[in-house]
Amino acid sequence: MATSLLRLPLRLSMKNTAAMSRNTISKTPNISKTTQIRTAVSSASGAILPKPEKTPFGLTRMTIVVVPFLYVGTLISKNFAALLEEHDIFVPEDDDDDD
Repeated sequence: MATSLLRLPLRLSMKNTAAMSRNTISKTPNISKTTQIRTAVSSASGAILPKPEKTPFGLTRMTIVVVPFLYVGTLISKNFAALLEEHDIFVPEDDDDDD
């Protein structure tokens, strides 16, 4: 299941690349299929293609997703460090080197 989840973005990018390559005038086989580059600005008939979709509030959405997960990750790591210290699994020794 994990492999299929990892391959999903690859399949989607290949589908997008194939759709873009149909609109290009010159076919270049050296372009990587995982890179999404829009090189065509016109179709084969000469019509100008529409602008790509722009995600509204992109930075705001990213912040709304990243900040809570960073906070949860911080809480998990803090609690796990306290658990390790409680069970004396990993406790740094206090060396008093007053030379």
